[in-house]
Amino acid sequence: MEVHKRILAILYIISGALQIIALLFVSAFMSMFIPFIMEEAGPEGQWVFEWLVPFIRIIAVVVILFFSIPSIIGGIGLLNEKSWALTLLLILGCFKLFSFPIGTAIGIYTIYVYSQNHKLSSQPK
Repeated sequence: MEVHKRILAILYIISGALQIIALLFVSAFMSMFIPFIMEEAGPEGQWVFEWLVPFIRIIAVVVILFFSIPSIIGGIGLLNEKSWALTLLLILGCFKLFSFPIGTAIGIYTIYVYSQNHKLSSQPK
C-alpha cells in the first residue's frame, strides 16, 4: 500500500506543477496577443477586453490557489506520511474526476488508494 501512496503523491505533485506551468504559459500568451487583438477591435470593442482580461486573470489565480497549490502540498504531505494528506488528496481527486481523461484516471486511482488504506486500517490486528 505504501507504494501506491508514493505513486499517488508523485502524480499529484507533477499534476499541480504542470497546472501552474500551463497557466503561466497561457498568461504569457494572452499578454503577448491581447494588445494586437485590442487594436483590431477598435474603440468600440476595447471595453470588452478591459473587462475580460482581468476577469480571466482572476480565474487563473483562483485555479492555482484552490487546485494546483493544494495538490503539491498534499503530495508532499503524503510523501512525508502526514495523516491529513490522503484526505486532502481524496477531496482534490473528486474534483479531478471531471477533468477527462487524465484527471479522471488520477481521481479514480485516488479513490482506490483511499479505500484500500481505510480497509487495511479497519481490519482487526
